Amino acid sequence: QVRLVESGGGSVQSGGSLRLSCVVSGYTDRQYCMGWFRQAPGKEHEGVASIKTDGTTTYADSVKGRSTISHGNAKNTMYLQMNSLEPEDSAMYYCAIGPPYVCSGYYFERAVQFGYWGQGIRVTVSS
Repeated sequence: QVRLVESGGGSVQSGGSLRLSCVVSGYTDRQYCMGWFRQAPGKEHEGVASIKTDGTTTYADSVKGRSTISHGNAKNTMYLQMNSLEPEDSAMYYCAIGPPYVCSGYYFERAVQFGYWGQGIRVTVSS
């Protein structure tokens, strides 16, 4: 059984930072893509950042330069360091895992074919 567990969300003031973590278990494919997505009330899922097994990363324009996605020492852990947070970053954040090809383009932007998802974690940024 594949399981993803997010942690590290919370409430911060504008300009603050948060580090989100995601631990995956039970995923047996050796090559994969892990990604962070977010959904604000009334909006669709939005790809935030993704990382392949080989370390290749993709970022949404909205977070580029403010966020860094990385693997932990154990490749089953993924982090998203978010700096200079803005109220527009407030959303439920989800981590997900899928095959390597979903790490960019349409698949990433629309969160398509990421087969497994975490429960989500809330990030609230106040002005």
